[in-house]
Amino acid sequence: MHDGRPQISLTFPDGNARSFPSGVTPADVAAEISTSLRKKAISAHVDGRHWDLQWPIEADAAIAINTMKDEAPALELIRHDLAHIMARAVQEIWPDVNVTIGPVIDNGWYYDFDRAEPFTPEDLGAIEKKMKEIINKRDVVSTEVWDRARAVKHYEDNGEPYKVELIGSIPGDEPLRMYWHGDWQDLCRGPHLQHTGQVPGDSWKLMSVAGAYWRGDSSRQMLQRIYGVAFQSRDDLKKYLNFLEEAERRDHRKLGREMDLFHMQEEAPGQVFWHPDGWTIYTALQDYMRRKQRAGGYREINTPQVVDRKLWEASGHWDKYQHHMFVVEVDESRDGENDDAAVRNKAQTRINALKPMNCPCHVQVFNQGLKSYRDLPLRLAEFGSCARFEPSGALHGIMRVRGFTQDDAHIFCTEEQIQEECARFIDFLAGVYRELGFPEFEIRFATRPEKRVGSDESWDYVEGALEKAIEAVGRDYTLEPGDGAFYGPKLDFYLTDAIGRVWQCGTFQVDPNLPERLGATYIAADGEKHRPYMLHRAALGSFERFIGILIENWEGKLPFWLAPRQVVVASITSEADDYVHEVVARLGAAGVRAEADIRNEKINYKVREHSLGKVPVILACGAREVEERSVSVRRLGQKQTTAATLDEITAELERAATPPDLL
Repeated sequence: MHDGRPQISLTFPDGNARSFPSGVTPADVAAEISTSLRKKAISAHVDGRHWDLQWPIEADAAIAINTMKDEAPALELIRHDLAHIMARAVQEIWPDVNVTIGPVIDNGWYYDFDRAEPFTPEDLGAIEKKMKEIINKRDVVSTEVWDRARAVKHYEDNGEPYKVELIGSIPGDEPLRMYWHGDWQDLCRGPHLQHTGQVPGDSWKLMSVAGAYWRGDSSRQMLQRIYGVAFQSRDDLKKYLNFLEEAERRDHRKLGREMDLFHMQEEAPGQVFWHPDGWTIYTALQDYMRRKQRAGGYREINTPQVVDRKLWEASGHWDKYQHHMFVVEVDESRDGENDDAAVRNKAQTRINALKPMNCPCHVQVFNQGLKSYRDLPLRLAEFGSCARFEPSGALHGIMRVRGFTQDDAHIFCTEEQIQEECARFIDFLAGVYRELGFPEFEIRFATRPEKRVGSDESWDYVEGALEKAIEAVGRDYTLEPGDGAFYGPKLDFYLTDAIGRVWQCGTFQVDPNLPERLGATYIAADGEKHRPYMLHRAALGSFERFIGILIENWEGKLPFWLAPRQVVVASITSEADDYVHEVVARLGAAGVRAEADIRNEKINYKVREHSLGKVPVILACGAREVEERSVSVRRLGQKQTTAATLDEITAELERAATPPDLL
């Protein structure tokens, strides 16, 4: 290709370079290589940036041509084009609807619409039908760059106020890119496919409609957001829909209701009302973690929940984290009996905050009395109750809440002790996860960000210590360059549940900053005061969220030792009632949570009801069992029953009810 324009050099993935005229498009490059590649091409990567086949390349660059075999760019394009095709379909069916934005998200896309009437399930079916018509038309996708004045006039003339506002919010004065899918036009950065027919016709689906405020501002117009999912093949779509069905069956909110574990209500948004059975799970898990931490050399403490802003200012959280805090103003002049709590003496009003984290309070405990290097490492643990403001739209059952309790601990140590403490914690965490049903986990190692405190030498040492610790315990890790905190690197620990979802739970963070801000020191071997390092660590994260993960992972069928209702002993006939109570007492004495069901109901009814409640073991007792001093054993998920003597089942269930750390 030589047409008099200046030449540029494009380097291909195999290392070969070729000359092309400046302004050449990836479509031209693909055609130059082969007719076959030009037909298969969907986009390119130019110097690592996803590039439309129609965009010109003006300077030397590395280039790779993408086809549908390149999964990541192919999915991005399919989903992005479907967002535009859906918006076009909506406006073809309802021309008075205004469009706003439609980005690609995980597994699909959404688009927000301003429509007077709510979209119905029948409307989604009509939109899907129209989208398939547009795909089958194989309409050309084209793009142009416009100046702002032209773009604003276009949208004003076409009655699209949201697009006009969007243009006004784009910084700078650079030109704007427009895309057309057939005759339908949208403001968009791109890239896109080359015609609508490149979108697979049977590997996507419209899923739901939800409300969404324009620009996320509750004072602005409420829009209607239509969600869709898309994949490269029909089989992939089917797998995803099956996954969603499985996730819905495991939803902790649904199971929590069915098992009567907890509830939430409007008067306490984002806070959990634990019912007896749910609290049984909670306390069993907390008792387990308490024993593990004691065995791991941690000393348990407890710190206040309401703390004066002065401490949060000193720690730096007041400036950086106040938007997540619940602030409490207290008039210290009140006598607490006769005065009106709503009337305040401003001169004597103290501003406090419910603690959103425990770390500044742990430094206060460390600071009481002189500490020697011989006291280090000092491991302080707390089941700390915290409160953080989360937007109401972000709350999700017990997984995303405003009030929660962490299995929190902070290790105060010297620089030389960081590696050993890190390795020790990884082993500790591995044991906890294994005993809770997660034998495998992933470590992600976040290193120094661009904006940070401390010298490069200090960062080199600490990052090296974490890396050596991971290697010492024989674990692999994924590096996340630049994702560490401004004060130090961190390790995050990710679990994969029974249906393949990944959850970040544990963390280990190195912090030299907070001890300095809050004046923590110890007397070193040289007789001088030195700053300790503070290692923030948690294994579960929050009890609320982790219990939600456990419920969904086990589909409510928790390990026997964690199950709130471990055994129901059910009578078959009323003549067995006394024996049922004897069996319950025998199991209770062995440490098994057992209860009697002597209602005048058929045994099959009782079995069905308690199975829905996820009771692991149901023992049925009739005349024969009374005579033989035995039980009929029905285990959750099994259709067959077995027989066992009372002595046999008591010994078996006593062991099953024993937490794994006590076996």
